[in-house]
Amino acid sequence: MKIKPSVCVVTPDHIEAGLELNLQFTGRLEATEAPEVKDAHAYAPFINAHDHLIGNWFPRSGDNRPYPSSHHWVEDMKQSFSVQERNLFWKNHGDGNYTDPHAYLLARLGCYKNLFSGCAYVSDHGPLQPESYYEDMPITVLRNYRQCHSLTLGNWWGGKSAREEMQLTQGKMPFIVHLAEGVDAVTKKEFSLLKKEGLLQTNLLIIHGIALTAANLKEVAATGASICWCPTSNLYLMGKTLDIESCLKLGINIALGTDSTQTGSINLLDEFSNAHLNFPEIPLSTLYAMITVNAAKALFLPAESACLNPDATSDLLLIDALEHDPLENLLEVSSENIRLFMHKGLPLYGDIEWLNLYSSLPADYTEFRVGKREKFVLGDPLELNDQIDAVLGYHKDFPYLPF
Repeated sequence: MKIKPSVCVVTPDHIEAGLELNLQFTGRLEATEAPEVKDAHAYAPFINAHDHLIGNWFPRSGDNRPYPSSHHWVEDMKQSFSVQERNLFWKNHGDGNYTDPHAYLLARLGCYKNLFSGCAYVSDHGPLQPESYYEDMPITVLRNYRQCHSLTLGNWWGGKSAREEMQLTQGKMPFIVHLAEGVDAVTKKEFSLLKKEGLLQTNLLIIHGIALTAANLKEVAATGASICWCPTSNLYLMGKTLDIESCLKLGINIALGTDSTQTGSINLLDEFSNAHLNFPEIPLSTLYAMITVNAAKALFLPAESACLNPDATSDLLLIDALEHDPLENLLEVSSENIRLFMHKGLPLYGDIEWLNLYSSLPADYTEFRVGKREKFVLGDPLELNDQIDAVLGYHKDFPYLPF
């Protein structure tokens, strides 16, 4: 089945109007013609380089901001209304096991936060889980990585020491660590500790890096390591973020991440808009690279996972054209404007007419209304919300769910 959107964003540097896409669907189609798409823009699905799937409760926590570092927030967070409310549903005992049914439900809910903003891939920063944890998620959750929470707090949530975790990567997957997430003396010393432990390597993915100096960043650039930038979370907690101007001048590979909704943005579309709002001097094409090709490089994903393939389009994000420029368009859209989201040939979310093309459906879907539009979504996030409500005894709203 072929479609011709208004504009196709093949890569951040290749944007073309009138390009025909050859859609590759999983499942048996009944219709031979697709719905009209002339007033829609096409993109590769996005990549969220940093989230904590079990942490996407709401509202935010952090009553005593600004904090000198995230380590101070971690202790304060435990007493916040948000975490105390989440504890009624599931309490994190710090064992690093998220296969508990309630923890797993929260992780799936976090996946829907990402799905409804067009993310096909998400890096869930936390201890590795059994294979079964990843298999039933509605999007692709990164599973080939090693990690440490931070060098100051160690791997308190599960995993080996930072040095051992890096050795286990064999340079073939990312080593992910919160680093320099603050403005105090402790976080400013973490980069020296990183080098002492032999962790400054090409496959290093630094999360946050607020306290990194110009000299530190030059070393990061020379090594070829990547940084995940989470400006919404940083500005909320500490009132300061990564020296992004220096990073871009040095050519450091920068990916964009949401962090969890405990401190960060509602979803990746919101993070993209917030980054533009706070740093309007950064070209939109550069920001777009941060949620596609840069993120794929940082997470060791195949290059094709971040690009639109016109000849065999099995990964697609088709969005209403509210603005003529497709990158400016991303500043205006919401989940309601996603017409079709496909990943690996499987429809994940969109307008119901796309699901109606099938004579037999390849998976289970839920239908619901957003505004005046009938939508479908893979799985049943409404049921997840209902299960939380049943435990709490009242309805809990999550702002990243569009229903």
